[in-house]
This record gives sequence, structure tokens and C-alpha cells, in this order.
Amino acid sequence: MSKKTDFLVGLDIGTTKICCIIGEISPSGGIDIIGLGQHPSTGLRKGVVVNIDSTVESIKSAVEEAELMAGCEIESAFVGIAGGHIKSMNSHGIIAVKNKEVTEQDVSRVIEAAKAIAIPMDREVLHVLPQEFIIDNQDGIKTPLGMAGVRLEAKVHIVTAAVTSAQNIVKCVNKAGIGVQDIVLEQLASSESVLSNDEKELGVALVDIGGGTSDVALFYQGAIKHTSVLAIAGAQMTNDIAIGLRTPNSEAEKIKHMYGCACPALVKEDEMIEIINVGGRAPQHVSRKILSEIIEARAKEMFEIMNNEIELSGFHDLLSSGIVLTGGVSCMEGLSEQAERVFQVPVRVGIPQGLGGLIDVVNNPRYATSAGLILYGLKSFKAGNARELKGRNLFEKILTRMKDWVEEFF
Repeated sequence: MSKKTDFLVGLDIGTTKICCIIGEISPSGGIDIIGLGQHPSTGLRKGVVVNIDSTVESIKSAVEEAELMAGCEIESAFVGIAGGHIKSMNSHGIIAVKNKEVTEQDVSRVIEAAKAIAIPMDREVLHVLPQEFIIDNQDGIKTPLGMAGVRLEAKVHIVTAAVTSAQNIVKCVNKAGIGVQDIVLEQLASSESVLSNDEKELGVALVDIGGGTSDVALFYQGAIKHTSVLAIAGAQMTNDIAIGLRTPNSEAEKIKHMYGCACPALVKEDEMIEIINVGGRAPQHVSRKILSEIIEARAKEMFEIMNNEIELSGFHDLLSSGIVLTGGVSCMEGLSEQAERVFQVPVRVGIPQGLGGLIDVVNNPRYATSAGLILYGLKSFKAGNARELKGRNLFEKILTRMKDWVEEFF
């Protein structure tokens, strides 16, 4: 069996499913997928833990399934976090350069200046993501180390989360017997696995549509410019189907996956589907076109909310590469066509890339976040920043990561 350091684990704790992927670091420095486990999630609502015991049991089931496939035991994981409590902002810092040459100490100081903003006591910083550096009014600099100058500026993107929500995630994972190496914003993780460097450079919006939340991340000139979490996603579609077709939610979820289509024009007029009624009544047959019309209305509303969010960010006109949809709902027939009508830019569905091993088992948008967590972990591992996080040491971990963010991102 390989050493513990040879494995990287991504744990996506979602509203509808918990997914665990185990990757092994290959001799070439890449990642080979060796295990996948997933289990329905019953203890979360809109990305936030509402029942610790149920969440712990779901995590254990997903981890055990992945361990069985991989033939190994795991001790720690990179964990994704989402939910409506996630907030982000852009910030700007300025310092004078000592000795007229930029050193690591100068970079650390300018980041400290950039993140010296008022954050409420009930929130904590998850990520400080560099966008660009400016030396003596020369902008667009990605790595300022060693450059000459007297004035250094930094533009950064700061992501914050509710302290209690982050602590509950850590507590659930720890109670399942797994250590937490890092907490990672889910759309940041997804971007690692589904976006290319060219797309990030030209300008692209990642839209990760999950069960309880939809995560949006905008990239331009290779840097993240805006992130947001919207509380409208696949669960609302399922609820609409349950109400519109008078069927239980569990059955509505199955119907959505088997027969769902967001574009009624793609459905044949005479196509019928069988619906199980509430209360044990006899099944009924309904036109698939009616189902499609229900989904279309919710999908259109969802994309309009997202489009409004992107326009408010001020980066809508910079998305030359268009929109990349990912997440479990993005597989639905006709959804990308519906998105193109609303966003008025090219849309594609993103699946995990840059992985080896059992890639066929993760070749689906629903695994974008968990696969991305492994790729994020690989970057940290190579930079020597992988460290274990215990529930009680959350603030210590956040502060430590701030100090060495340079190695993490460059």
C-alpha cells in the first residue's frame, strides 16, 4: 500500500449528495483517480449543515465506498464549502518597496494592506486570491518578486464565510474520522477541473448548478474577479415537478434525471411518461412536453437571476469565452441551449479534465467539484502547503495560510 502522502482526497459535501474521490500522485506529478464513493446527503439545506448526525453518516458511507474501490484507508481530505453565507469582495493595498526591489516580505506586506478591511466578528476569511500587482503604475504583473520599483500595489479577491457554518463542516468531517487539510470554495475547486487557462485569460463565467445552491465564479486575465453563491438550483426544479405533476419529491427527482429537458422544442409531441401519484393512487401518463415546460420556466428564471448577478459584477462584457456550466443539473438535455438564449454568449458543459487513472468514472459534470478539490490539493501539495486542520484550530489555520499564500498560488 502506498504511503499516506501519495494520496489526495476530495470531499464534496453537497445538499443532495456527498461525493468522495481518492487520487494517487503519479510518478510524472499528475493525479490518477483510484476511488470514487457517493451517498445521498440528508443533513444539509442550501449548502449549510442542519443535521450533524445525518451528515456524518452520509460522509462515512461515501468515504467507505471510495476506500473500498481504492483499496486503501484515508486519513484527511480537501473539503468543499458553499452556501448562501459565502460572501466575497475585491480589495486594494499599497506599500512602499524597501531597497527598491520587491521581496517576499514586500509581497506579504502589500497583501496584509489589501486585506486590512473591516470583517464582522461572525465571519472568517477563507481565501485571499491575488488578481494582479502594480509596480510604479505598471499594471498586469502576476509575479512581482525581484522586480525593481518604489511603490507596490496589489489587487486581491477576498472570500469570507460564516464562522459557524465552516466550523460545522469541519466538525462533521472530523466526527466521520477524517481530518480536514483545507476548506476550499466549491466554485474555485470546480474551476480547477473544468476551465482551461485560455478561458480564464480571455474571460469566462463558471456556473456550477448543484442541488441546493448555484455557484458563480468570473475569471478575466487569468485571475478570479467575482464569486457568488445563489440559493436557486436543482432542488427548485424538483419541487416544481413534484407540485406540477402531483408526485412525491423522490419520484420527481428520478423523473428530472430520466426525462428532464429544459427545451420543449426538443421533445416529441406524442412522447408520454408514467408518473407515480401521491398517496398510492394509480399511476398516470403525462406528456413529456408538459414536464419540459415546467423545467423550462424554472431554468429560464434561474439563468436570468445569474445573468443579473454577472451584470451587477461589472464583468459581463469581458466574458469572451462565454459560460461554462457544470454540476449535476448541467447534464440535462436542452439546458445549455436555454442558457445561451438568456446569457447571449456561447455556453458549454464542463467535465473534469487533467486527471488520469479511472477517468471514466468521473467523466461527468456532477464530479467537477470533487475532482477539482484533488487538483487544488495537488497544487498545495507541490507547494508544500498541505496541512491538516482540526475543528478547534480553524482560525490558526486561516492565519497560517495567509502568511504563505504566495507559495500556494505561485
